[in-house]
Amino acid sequence: MKGFVLDYIDENEFSKLERSLKKYNMLAYKELNFNCYPALRSGEFLGELISQNKKNGTQTYELKLKSDKKFSQVHGEVKLIYTVYLKENTVMLKEITPKKILLEGHKSELGTYKGIMISKENASKDMFKIDLLNMLQNK
Repeated sequence: MKGFVLDYIDENEFSKLERSLKKYNMLAYKELNFNCYPALRSGEFLGELISQNKKNGTQTYELKLKSDKKFSQVHGEVKLIYTVYLKENTVMLKEITPKKILLEGHKSELGTYKGIMISKENASKDMFKIDLLNMLQNK
């Protein structure tokens, strides 16, 4: 067995998510490229199995990537969601979450507040979360 081929459901959108991840969360991007992709190519499926279809021979996984703690608390965990097609030896990369903030970051430059990127659409909400987390941390 040669290994698995990485493919995309929507290559254009996935590339946008990857580039945004590289720009705004380098720790997660490095883990994705240097640990996850080589493991997936070799047939080592990382993460939590979230669904399985025995009839079609597919398994869907959700892998949490390393990320800054405050980024995760404000925007959510950085996760790679992928489906494995066992019969075809293919790993289909679906998406990287948090999708909304990453796509927004791809469209236009995001600002930061106290070292954490904030959404232009929900800037006050993100700043409130950051201030709240800082207050809780200082107690």
